[in-house]
Amino acid sequence: MANKYIVVTDSCSDLPQSLIDEYNLPVYPMEFVIDGKNYKNYPDEREMDLNEFYRLLKEGHSGTTAQISPKGFIDFFSPFLDEGYDILYVAFSSALSGTYNSSLVAAESLLEKEKYKDRKIICVDTLTASTAEGKLAIYACENLRKGLSLEDNAADVKAKAPTCAVWFTVDDLNCLKRGGRLSATKAFFGTLLGIKPVLHVSDEGKLIPMKKCRGRKASLLALFEQLKEDALDVENDIIYISHAVAEEDALLIGNKIKEELHAKQIVYSHIGPVIGMHSGPGTFLVSYFAKKR
Repeated sequence: MANKYIVVTDSCSDLPQSLIDEYNLPVYPMEFVIDGKNYKNYPDEREMDLNEFYRLLKEGHSGTTAQISPKGFIDFFSPFLDEGYDILYVAFSSALSGTYNSSLVAAESLLEKEKYKDRKIICVDTLTASTAEGKLAIYACENLRKGLSLEDNAADVKAKAPTCAVWFTVDDLNCLKRGGRLSATKAFFGTLLGIKPVLHVSDEGKLIPMKKCRGRKASLLALFEQLKEDALDVENDIIYISHAVAEEDALLIGNKIKEELHAKQIVYSHIGPVIGMHSGPGTFLVSYFAKKR
């Protein structure tokens, strides 16, 4: 008889606390550093309020992020194994972080132990980020509720991942510059000209610039048009909108998706510090199931 199992993810999934609670989904709080002080990215913002975090970024405070170490995953996974659960970990893209590889090292180390020799840990590389990763984690939770086995659920999530699209725009080019994704010259002239890039996460899990829009409104509408063009079945899909303190924009585009495309549901969430450190205040993102990523 198969062991019971639990779905877990990490805080780069940017899921709202309400969904985390609804699905009883454990989330590993990834770490970030700002002004030399370490914090954990708990979805309930217990260590740092997101408004405060983005205020600090706007004021030019320095910060970095850190991937989860194998020991971090060992500490995270062990209590679930001790409680009798096998584990399905829905992970942040391996093309953007070494976190997924750390989870594999931790899983191998744990399963070598005598007391866990009959247990299973399956780590799925979503090759995506933010609420696209979160959307796949919730998909895995739905599969669990339907009674899919650990192996079948992992295979289904892996097969579904290439259709989970995420497109986004950033408002502050200086954050891309600080993260090494844009040269100082391009950031300067882009800011001067009001250029807002539109990017997406590729099939390989990398951030790819796709378009340059003149002005914020144009970039937001470009995301809407992209969703309209390649969404698989928007009327039966739950569309995720995630943002970095851009509530008005989120409601504007969310209402447009509901009214014009008749989306089944819109889930709103905030982009957490781990991703927000590199994308900056005003980042705006949509994720959905598409014909292709």
